[in-house]
Amino acid sequence: MRLSALYRFPLKSGKGESLNQISLDKLGLDGDRRWMLVDEASGRFLTQRAVAKMSQLSALWNADGGLTLSAPGHSPIDIALPDGDAELRGVTIWRDTLRVPDAGDAAGAWVSEFIGKPTRLVQVPLDRARTTQAGYGKDDDQVAFADGFPLLLIGQASLEDLSQRVGRPLEMLRFRPNLVIEGSEAYAEDGWKRIRIGDVEFRVVKSCSRCILTTIDPQTGERSEDREPLATLQKYRAQEDGAMFGQNLVNDGNGRLEVGMPVTILE
Repeated sequence: MRLSALYRFPLKSGKGESLNQISLDKLGLDGDRRWMLVDEASGRFLTQRAVAKMSQLSALWNADGGLTLSAPGHSPIDIALPDGDAELRGVTIWRDTLRVPDAGDAAGAWVSEFIGKPTRLVQVPLDRARTTQAGYGKDDDQVAFADGFPLLLIGQASLEDLSQRVGRPLEMLRFRPNLVIEGSEAYAEDGWKRIRIGDVEFRVVKSCSRCILTTIDPQTGERSEDREPLATLQKYRAQEDGAMFGQNLVNDGNGRLEVGMPVTILE
């Protein structure tokens, strides 16, 4: 088995970047989901679930930790990583509340124009990260702005099986994984507990419950009228927590990943 693809999503619910190699830190892939849009009034996080056109929002991670935002009909904007004097804004993501640096008024004006209502852009530094979902993993596991865990893994064969059941090819980016594994049987990842990629070990902590976001075409931002592939997943992958597809991971230690690296099942 090998690592066949790497994806980073600098902005939560924005477009993904396909990478050949990347470093890891305690929060997963370097720069992954470290930025987020929030409603200015409530501080509540925004995603494609409610704002489908976020699928057309490109957010490229800069080497200094900043961000470049662009979207159709909007001029690109470079946003610097907030410094130690940046205003802290109270935000809510699922059941978590935290205070994180605001990216400033210029960034806020740009994202507000794109979203169509008062919106702010925030960033999470390592020392303000959340803990992972209670009941899974270790007490000191942390996550940035991903839904619950630092990393998501999907087997290529699992996507191919789902595509066959749906009756048309499906894009891997519908499911927003960080790591794609080639050479395993379909859904083999359901039974993994620990794996190693290169020199980095990962714990497989929880299956990923899928939502309406999977029905949004990552290229056009349009929702599928037949609710696929979620409708098919609900027929044969349903559990108490929802329709499962992919596995959430936590990396034990830092390191570097590169497409093509061997994948070893440790447990």
